[in-house]
Amino acid sequence: MKNYQKAIIFLPDGMADEPLPELNGLTPLEYAHTPAMDSIAAQGVNGTFRTLPPGLPTSSDVANMSVLGFQPELNYPGRGPIEAASQNIQLAPDDVAWRCNLVYVSSDNVLRDYSAGHLSDADSAILMAALKEEFDSPEVTFHHGVSYRNLLVLHGKQFSDQIDYQKPDSSQDIPVAELKLKPLDDSPEAAYTVKFLEELSAKTAKFLAAHPLNATKESPANWIWPWSPGYRPAMQMFSERYAGRSGAVISAVDVIKGLGKCSGMEVIEVPGATGFLDTNYSGKVAAALDAIEKYDLVYVHVEAIDECSHLGDLKLKLQAIEAFDANIVAPIMKAMAGKNCNFAVLPDHPVPIKLRKHTTDPVPLAICGKNFSPDKVTKFSESQAPTGALGLLQKEELVRTLLEL
Repeated sequence: MKNYQKAIIFLPDGMADEPLPELNGLTPLEYAHTPAMDSIAAQGVNGTFRTLPPGLPTSSDVANMSVLGFQPELNYPGRGPIEAASQNIQLAPDDVAWRCNLVYVSSDNVLRDYSAGHLSDADSAILMAALKEEFDSPEVTFHHGVSYRNLLVLHGKQFSDQIDYQKPDSSQDIPVAELKLKPLDDSPEAAYTVKFLEELSAKTAKFLAAHPLNATKESPANWIWPWSPGYRPAMQMFSERYAGRSGAVISAVDVIKGLGKCSGMEVIEVPGATGFLDTNYSGKVAAALDAIEKYDLVYVHVEAIDECSHLGDLKLKLQAIEAFDANIVAPIMKAMAGKNCNFAVLPDHPVPIKLRKHTTDPVPLAICGKNFSPDKVTKFSESQAPTGALGLLQKEELVRTLLEL
């Protein structure tokens, strides 16, 4: 058997940011205590990576497809079908899968919270089961995911995926009337899809508002928010793309697990992985150390920093960054010391705390390993990374560099 070069990618979702006056002109990443990520930068080479190609949604599915080298500009299927793959939902050729957030819309019809107060997974399961029982039909089915992150599938040729939508975590504090679905073409299928979902949203809003679980909550899950539709994906296999190499993903959220399944990577489930600050860090570390013995590339994704950024909570974002460094990067790097493995750390996209939504700037990237001579960068940050020796990477360049292809 060939002795392939191995690599681990640390992916802190949404970590990149902008300088803040309250942090003396530093970004949250620059201000936070991050010795493990800094060690990757100091021991290796630095640069930036373009994760969000022009013309595509500024979403995590696009960004993580880019990091893994799957070129979403050529084959982006939509968020809905990627997450459907994660849940093993078998889409028929005419099925259109949508990501379906449970959100909070205030009494004045403004989208206030894309996550309904970070709805617990248990409460979400109850609400999705109730929606399923009340509204499932030959034309539509509801599927529970993780927390507020759920799915809706439309069945039949009468529906279309050519619909313009608004991403909920980029649309907070905007009136719902300004965020409506719109057909992207003049087809009767697109028009019918918009009409069907508008009517379904109105019915489910009344139903959810009356549900006992929402009676006392400050941010009740009183609205469904369908977005990012698409048909079943047809992505190239990771092993085909990278000369027979194998890969594994570790994540709490369906979008990353779905990308893994769609590309033939091993999806490693970690009990207690939540997608927020209370995730099972030690479980992810153990899973990563086990996986790197079996696979050539291991993708360790943590969602919490992104969530804190969308909340606009600087204190929580700093806490999440430091937890990622101390509880994920540091123990893995310590356990792997002296072993022949390359390491990379990069966010999938920026989420400036002041904007509370994704932006398209290239993200900082650091790579270290025995075959990488250190450049002059000493700290992993948005300001230092662009001065490093790597320059700007994109498409397949990161994974090929790490696997030394």
